[in-house]
Amino acid sequence: MLQDDTLANVLYVDISKKRFWIEKRQDLFEKYIGGAGVAIQLLHEECPKGVDPLGPENPIIFAVGPLTALFPLASKTVAMFKSPHTGNLGESHCGGRSAIAIRMAGYGAIVIKGASDIPLYLAIHDNQIYFRDASSLWGIGSCITVGRIIRENEPAAGLRTIMRIGTAGEKLVSYACVTTETYRHFGRLGLGAVFGSKKLKAVVISGKRSLPVSDGKLYQKVYDEIYQAAIGSPAMKKYHHLGTAENVLPLNEFGGLPTRNLQQAKFEGAFEISGETFAEHYLGRRLACSHCPVGCIHIAALREPYGDEPYFYKTSMISYDFEPIYALGSMLGGSDPKGVLRLMERIEVWGLDAMSTGVVLAWATEAQERGAISEKETMGIKLGWGDYTAYMEAVRLLIEQPNEFYQALSRGVEHAASLYGGEDYALAFGGNEMPGYHTGPGAHIGVLIGARHSHLDNAGYSVDQKTLAKKKPTSPEELAEALLAEERWRQVLASLVVCFFARGIYQPDVVSKALHLAGFDIAPEALYRIGEEIHREKYRFKTREGFSLDKLRLPKRIFETSSPLGKLDEKFIRGAIEHVKKILFE
Repeated sequence: MLQDDTLANVLYVDISKKRFWIEKRQDLFEKYIGGAGVAIQLLHEECPKGVDPLGPENPIIFAVGPLTALFPLASKTVAMFKSPHTGNLGESHCGGRSAIAIRMAGYGAIVIKGASDIPLYLAIHDNQIYFRDASSLWGIGSCITVGRIIRENEPAAGLRTIMRIGTAGEKLVSYACVTTETYRHFGRLGLGAVFGSKKLKAVVISGKRSLPVSDGKLYQKVYDEIYQAAIGSPAMKKYHHLGTAENVLPLNEFGGLPTRNLQQAKFEGAFEISGETFAEHYLGRRLACSHCPVGCIHIAALREPYGDEPYFYKTSMISYDFEPIYALGSMLGGSDPKGVLRLMERIEVWGLDAMSTGVVLAWATEAQERGAISEKETMGIKLGWGDYTAYMEAVRLLIEQPNEFYQALSRGVEHAASLYGGEDYALAFGGNEMPGYHTGPGAHIGVLIGARHSHLDNAGYSVDQKTLAKKKPTSPEELAEALLAEERWRQVLASLVVCFFARGIYQPDVVSKALHLAGFDIAPEALYRIGEEIHREKYRFKTREGFSLDKLRLPKRIFETSSPLGKLDEKFIRGAIEHVKKILFE
């Protein structure tokens, strides 16, 4: 029996017909906990086989979990949809206030279906649902400006989230993101384009509820245990002091930082764009997601002259993390921190996934160097490593899509390379652009086999680092099994919607105790079985939509550039993928 039965409330919204209804889905939450587990089941139910990702039948699903608003660091929202970027499973996680707002509004999940004939935004305030005309907001390029306008005109401040898109989403760029609370994102796999295809400019959610617990004293004890573990953890202190940008220098030192489209794995300008440099010279403030004591969100204050008047300056506040720094810094051969921040801000304003954008620009730079494309395709732009003026202009054209080349770039590096050549150095895995790790076979295999083709699926780079520390090689089978075990446990964390940074704190015994206070009696060993089932359900969806491990393309570049574990062996990687296939399908 759920302690709070509103968790089982699923809000269905049909924006074609401007109608909504609520269904109790205890069956889903009692079996799959919440978050990713519930979302993948709703995706199976609501997304027809073979549907156009940009068609009205592709649903948008948001789901939270039973620990949301009860325990620290359980503050992520899972979004699930069919990805316009890869053509199969779209899943993105976002922090900020979105999860708390959904839970306080009285829902465990929200399903948005259909497409509007005019631009609109949804306003969900508890059980009151409004379809607001957003015609005046459509065409406003900055998602930050859109958020400000809605914030000033929509009631219910406080436990409120505003999810919105910028120009990239309106233009259906396949890796457009959805921004929440200005500095958090549903970043990967193109949720912004799905919003845009539905003429959905934003979703506002607020609520004012409180949550019951079965045993107040025990709740306080478990809460304090988790809280103290969070604030006392060395890893969490690292995230507070420097954020994930702390990874730049260590990765560079042992030769795992992708540089200039992975032509190298060490960057001579790494210190200039390191977490240490940003913290010393640009850090303006730190922020935290709701119900988080860590505060890992780092905001740079970029102060620059404003116009031609002397002594007039503007200050831009720009969120930075390791992944945007890698993608827009070392991957583009850029060591100018101001240039990185300016490009980061433009991408933020227009609503693009920074990782995919950086990899796309890196491929285009090398393709132009090699003569695969010319200034005819780029419309006069000479792309050069570290040239942020050229990159700023290229991103603008990528969004505007004035010719076939920029239309191709707007669909990602896999698509662009299929048309213009250069597939050997087109760094996408399962259709999704690579993350910032060239640490060894685990990093790349992990992204290839991951359900989302994300480094966060199974943290393969961490397996590589352990292999490096042990100085003992692993077999393809051992590596595959380690990656699968980690990914399956992360399905549990993603169903609780616990931040993956807290994975060392939310161990099975702690999870079981916390769930008990939310009305779930699940033994630690049973959690693993739930995680395995959720993972299989994700692969069932992927397979249904045409994904096959046999069809994975391995970019030649990953075998050309040495990693900390030496040069990678294609036979080894293929062997690991084959072993994963046996475990999943035999």
